[in-house]
Amino acid sequence: MKLSDFMVSEAIVPQLQATSRDDAIRELVEALANAGKVAPEQVDEIVQEVIEREARGSTGIGKGIAVPHIKHPSATEIVGTIGCSKDGIEFNSLDKAPVYSVLLLLSPPNESDKHLEAMESMFAHLQRDRFRKFLRQAENAKVIIDLIQEADEAQQESGL
Repeated sequence: MKLSDFMVSEAIVPQLQATSRDDAIRELVEALANAGKVAPEQVDEIVQEVIEREARGSTGIGKGIAVPHIKHPSATEIVGTIGCSKDGIEFNSLDKAPVYSVLLLLSPPNESDKHLEAMESMFAHLQRDRFRKFLRQAENAKVIIDLIQEADEAQQESGL
């Protein structure tokens, strides 16, 4: 599965206004709602469930990255977005470092296999130093969209 299969380019937030984990999650869920991928009346419930998921175990995986994700009944398809913070956000990461790139994923409860494929795709790219570096340096959504397309092409060429 390619990142472009589920990342919603209209919901990318190249400069998060949020300074806290919970606010960053809300900002990204609202961006998905504004892009028409999440029902506006579901935003509060989705945000609450993502925060509850974080309370069970941080998705701050280290190296400045967090990957909050849930399966939610209001999701009709797998959707994701990316938010970037220049100053960093405390996310209770495994390495205790601030998070600069947040990749949010929402999936329907009955799409467990596709949810795992999407997670695998994100992690495959996030393991690459170059991808993380360019994501952190991105100044606008177009740069992030180009990075996603480039990563997908590289993935396809390598046969992953």
